[in-house]
Amino acid sequence: MGIPRAPEGAKRAGQKLWKAVLSDYTLAEHEMTLLVQACRIADTCDELQSFIEKNGALVAGSSGRVRSAVGELRQQQIALARLVVALRVPIGDQEETPSKTGAPRTQRRGVRGFYAISGGQEGAS
Repeated sequence: MGIPRAPEGAKRAGQKLWKAVLSDYTLAEHEMTLLVQACRIADTCDELQSFIEKNGALVAGSSGRVRSAVGELRQQQIALARLVVALRVPIGDQEETPSKTGAPRTQRRGVRGFYAISGGQEGAS
């Protein structure tokens, strides 16, 4: 059986992610839902990166304040990373057998946001 068609409206990044995951793994229905969302976010990241390259990192907001497009790109990248983690797709050269051969995707890892540093600075006078 071949790879199902990518979701309606998927662009280059989303289609690439779709094919990369489904060429190696068979996903359950709930995992397919996560993959669809990951493909949409991958396309959004691609569009935001193109926007930043064309227009710069700062965007005038509706209230007249300047906002960073880089911040939104970072948030989308974090969301994408969390979806990939939820799908348990191996990253890099991990020695893991794809699920189409019968081995489960059992890796466990988390993607967390940034943590604020509490307390004073060491060595400050």
